[in-house]
Amino acid sequence: MTLSAFSRLFLAAVTAAVTLGWAAPAAAQAPPCPDPVNLPPTGSPVLLRCMHLIAHPVNETIVEQQTYDYYIKTKRTSSADRVFAPYDEDSIKSDFWSLWRTGFLDNLWIEVIDEPYPNGVEAKHVVFHIEERARVKAVDYMPALGTKTQVETSKIEEQLKERNVRVNLDSFVDEATIRRVKGIIREVYSEKGYQDVTIEHKLAELPAGPKLVHLTFTINQGPKYKIKAVAFDGNKAFSDSALRSQLKENKPKNWYSFLTSSGTYLESKFADDADKVQVFYLNKGYVRARVGQPQIETVSTSKDGKTRWIRLRIPVDEGVRYNIGNFNIADNTALRSEFIRAQFKIKEGEVYNYSKVSKGLEKVREGYGMLGFWQAAPDVDLAPRGIDMSTGLPIGPGEPPPIVDVTIRMIEGKQFYVNKITFLGNTTTHDNVARREMRVMEGGVFNTDALKQSIRRLNQLGYFKPLEGKEDEMTVLPTPGKEGLVDIRLKFQEQNRNQISFGAGVSQFDGFFGQLSFQTSNFLGRGETFSVNLQKGSRARQYQVSFSEPYLLDRPITVGTDVYARQFIYDFQYTQDAKGTNFVLGFPLADYTRLFMTYSYEKIRVYDINEAYLNPLVLGSSPILRESLLIDQGGQRRVSKITPSVVYNTINQPIFPNDGKRATASLDIAGLGGNTQYFQLRTEGIWYIPLEFISKRVSLGLRGEGQWIRPYGNTVTLPIFEKMFLGGEYSVRGFDIRTIGPRDPFSNIVTGGNKSLLFNAELYFNVGGPVRILGFYDAGQVRDIRQNFAWTENITKIVPPTPPFLSDPFATVVLTPPGTSALPTVQVIDTTNAFKTSTGFEIRFFMPVLNVPFRLISAYNPSRRGILTTNFQPVQKFTFRFAVGTTF
Repeated sequence: MTLSAFSRLFLAAVTAAVTLGWAAPAAAQAPPCPDPVNLPPTGSPVLLRCMHLIAHPVNETIVEQQTYDYYIKTKRTSSADRVFAPYDEDSIKSDFWSLWRTGFLDNLWIEVIDEPYPNGVEAKHVVFHIEERARVKAVDYMPALGTKTQVETSKIEEQLKERNVRVNLDSFVDEATIRRVKGIIREVYSEKGYQDVTIEHKLAELPAGPKLVHLTFTINQGPKYKIKAVAFDGNKAFSDSALRSQLKENKPKNWYSFLTSSGTYLESKFADDADKVQVFYLNKGYVRARVGQPQIETVSTSKDGKTRWIRLRIPVDEGVRYNIGNFNIADNTALRSEFIRAQFKIKEGEVYNYSKVSKGLEKVREGYGMLGFWQAAPDVDLAPRGIDMSTGLPIGPGEPPPIVDVTIRMIEGKQFYVNKITFLGNTTTHDNVARREMRVMEGGVFNTDALKQSIRRLNQLGYFKPLEGKEDEMTVLPTPGKEGLVDIRLKFQEQNRNQISFGAGVSQFDGFFGQLSFQTSNFLGRGETFSVNLQKGSRARQYQVSFSEPYLLDRPITVGTDVYARQFIYDFQYTQDAKGTNFVLGFPLADYTRLFMTYSYEKIRVYDINEAYLNPLVLGSSPILRESLLIDQGGQRRVSKITPSVVYNTINQPIFPNDGKRATASLDIAGLGGNTQYFQLRTEGIWYIPLEFISKRVSLGLRGEGQWIRPYGNTVTLPIFEKMFLGGEYSVRGFDIRTIGPRDPFSNIVTGGNKSLLFNAELYFNVGGPVRILGFYDAGQVRDIRQNFAWTENITKIVPPTPPFLSDPFATVVLTPPGTSALPTVQVIDTTNAFKTSTGFEIRFFMPVLNVPFRLISAYNPSRRGILTTNFQPVQKFTFRFAVGTTF
């Protein structure tokens, strides 16, 4: 028979009291005490001759004998050492309770046997009889007979692990633990919409041995509660639909419910939904609005009983709409009242708005945090005039005025300084590499805003998995025994930034390629960047060695250099070889802003030019093309240039970013030391915006880029490799590389331009781990000298029609009806000046072997008229391609 813990305790206490007075017969015979080596002195008091511990029903225990001996504190006799312990009944009772409180036992009693010594001295033989609790040898979670469960066992075990509730194998059966397990199972099912779940447990003895049981939890999940409708009772100022739109979880099913849990009743999430409705009222001035618990009305139940459709009736008490009366600041000493008041964009007399107040509170907390008042907690006191706040009733006769006095009470706390900053987990990265990114210093004021900036800077390094402020990643605790000091601990997980990799892939830019490289963004743990890259493909060949030091002599000065040899085969155009080197020097201008000075020297050769370019008719009609292809210059140029640039970068992480922005402006000045002279201006802005109001997994990325280049001095025509083109996976994804831009009207060859505009938008969905799905929209165009940009196609009239336009495949010719004019008119729609657009979807997954994202791109090209592929075929409406890297 199974007894409750209280019953066992009561029985054990009574048994102890009885058996200590009279020897109770034991279920198993206790062995006699061993013969003494020495006898006690005659005339000794009653002694404790020996003690034994016997387990029932078989004298075997899972708990080691030494453990039980630890809880038995009664002094024992050792005749060999002439130590004879007196029999102490109180001590034995104390041992009884110590053993019982261990929780190991299901039953316990004591037997006391008279065993005098041979010389007549009275002595007692004490036997502790124990029955250990049953041990769990197997645990199962099973659906009730004839039912199926919609929750996987792994989900239950995951929740049990998170709550630190476990039924370990070979552990004792514990009723309290079983009750907690049932409660967690009930919560797991409730979060899936099963509010009527029932759980039973069964302990079945196993034949493997005594007190071994199989614990089975039998789960009957019942019907799933689906919300048919939500109605509000008591609302007058706002309609049901307005209030219903505030609900996040508990609302009727909609078209995108497959992405969310809407449509399913989640009791555990209702409190959050009620808070959202109450905040909605607070933002509208209803400071005394209250939302009650919902009433559940059954609408219908499916025939199989698996689904129950319900109506939620949510009571609300709106109260009246309040305007702000007095707005006061109280209990502040560290910050002036004028500063605090300025953080609240609120005017006395306007309707109370909780959102404005909460934004002001957040700014005030930031202000206090910057001064080291880490625990500052400003609070809001709302005092509706004419209302007794202790009872909620009007103070006097008549309706009280709809005015609320607002007081911001400052609970400042103490000012804290930083005692110690500790880094954990950086087994490769040197401490000073992480420490130099910190904007809080040991011994300085604990500036919470500076700590946030420090985390952003550490994440930008890319050496560690991004710190997200979780409790196990970052802890800030008061220093033990020291007033006003805190210790900061950051726990890193280093990413593999040192790689020797080889692999193969395919992209439009590189074609099929093989790669062998060594690269590190954290060389020898010192934060330096070093790489050797060897890549050869069907369209591209690159050999490069580079090195960069971000902190020269422990100062924030960047130096870097690289040497390279590259070859690019532009299909149906030409082949380009380039060999060169770059030297970079960078200085900080402000937080997240750096100035770079780069010197580049490059020797470039153009050869294997397509016969279409070399057609005498084409070259004769376009002398600029001839010079651009370096036909009369041996196909070679030297470019020596200096490039000052400014970069502002707050992007939170280098791989799969979702927050921050980067702005870049650079000017290339090519001339001295080379035979090519030009100016090139480039500006770029990139924004990443988290869309947490949709989901923490969703974010938006935007890029805008503009480029302009113009020759000067002895360079009249830019070489074709310096001209601008768009198209490909790094600009406008649905088009082939270098196919967007001005072209020769006779040969249809894209000759490039001197200015370009490019816009990209990406909507990201982080699936999990290294996988990201995104939707994109690209738009871009390239124009040449004396050509303007236009979003739409130009329509011009040519009188009379000329052969080039009639034969131009990129002009749509429409004959107009004859009118009063004596000459026929042709309407030509020029498609080359309009922006080219592409939109679609992309799957992007990070490949650790190549240390870059791989991409699968599916694109639709709505504005494609006038563009050919690299093999001079019209661009298709839909395109699909593989790629590596990112667009921006």
